Amino acid sequence: MGDKPKLHYTNARGRMESIRFLLGAAGVEFEEEFLETRQDLLKLLKDGVLLFQQVPMVEMDGMKLVQTRAILSYIAAKYNLYGKNLQERVLIDMFVGGTSDLMELVIMLPFLSADDHEMRLKLMWEKATTRYFPVYEKVLKDHGQNFLVGNQLSFADVHLLETLLSVEETFPTVLVNFPILQAYKLQTSRIPTIQKYLSGSQRKPPLEQKQVQVIKEIYQLD
Repeated sequence: MGDKPKLHYTNARGRMESIRFLLGAAGVEFEEEFLETRQDLLKLLKDGVLLFQQVPMVEMDGMKLVQTRAILSYIAAKYNLYGKNLQERVLIDMFVGGTSDLMELVIMLPFLSADDHEMRLKLMWEKATTRYFPVYEKVLKDHGQNFLVGNQLSFADVHLLETLLSVEETFPTVLVNFPILQAYKLQTSRIPTIQKYLSGSQRKPPLEQKQVQVIKEIYQLD
């Protein structure tokens, strides 16, 4: 079976959470080695294992993988979550591109100043309700299936579910006008591997302020 993937990141969601989520959906057990201080990051840099001097970094299959999207694509392909052909794969990439744009707003929210935070909240609500969620609502309606691509779980579904859950944490009523997405969220959350991940200890909670400060120190963020 080989060794479990080992994930290198802070003990927080950030850009690693999509990787954790996808591994969980695939039913793959993984280990984590957390960056707790600036020195932990500097050690990885000194060891030369961060190709672009950035985390996330995932050790799996004898490789040290960096760049979030590349890692996600590899995991999706390895565990049959990347469609059955090129046409399905490009659709998955398109859908993941949309949810990635929205998730970037979510990820950076805790690190903003008070004024910027309020502006970002307004932008998140607007983009979620007028640009992104209407698209996925229509795709699911027109497709008439339980999943976004084909009729089987894919990387696109896992990423969309993560996005729905994350945005709902900030805006509990965000799906009120999207009944198909509401049903989709519930049924996808009940897939056994996903249900196990969501209820387990490796699913990270929203960031608390004290964690934000630690992360800023590790990455030397202003």
